[in-house]
Amino acid sequence: MTKSEKAVDYFRKNYNCAQSVLTAFGPDYGLSEDFCMKVACAFGGGMGRQQYTCGAVTGALMVLGLKYGKGLNNPEEKKRHTYSLTKKFISEFIRINGSSNCRELLEGLDMNNEDDLKVIKEKNLFETRCEKFIADAVDILEKILK
Repeated sequence: MTKSEKAVDYFRKNYNCAQSVLTAFGPDYGLSEDFCMKVACAFGGGMGRQQYTCGAVTGALMVLGLKYGKGLNNPEEKKRHTYSLTKKFISEFIRINGSSNCRELLEGLDMNNEDDLKVIKEKNLFETRCEKFIADAVDILEKILK
């Protein structure tokens, strides 16, 4: 199973988009699936279902931090490099999908509004759009990590 397929599979098992992306990569960096799920939980639905930055994007950025981020006693250059890769990732995600904002990606619909949530479900946007965003995030991330 590819990382993209694995991430979509997590999403289909009712984990959020951030959890799905981070957990597809976390074990490569010594993190357990459970740890990844817990760390990324609050980022789903565009930060706690507030529909800000897409969770697939934030999950991917966590992976960039794991691989390239500045830790204790690391040079400042590691932070600058991570920021540069972050910008590259977000630019590519927006180029492909038109936005990195969860609400915009879901046609402006508010998943916290009962009527809008009904429309999201009727249009199968979680299955069609969110799964695509997860797969796109993983694909972009894999290119950057190479």
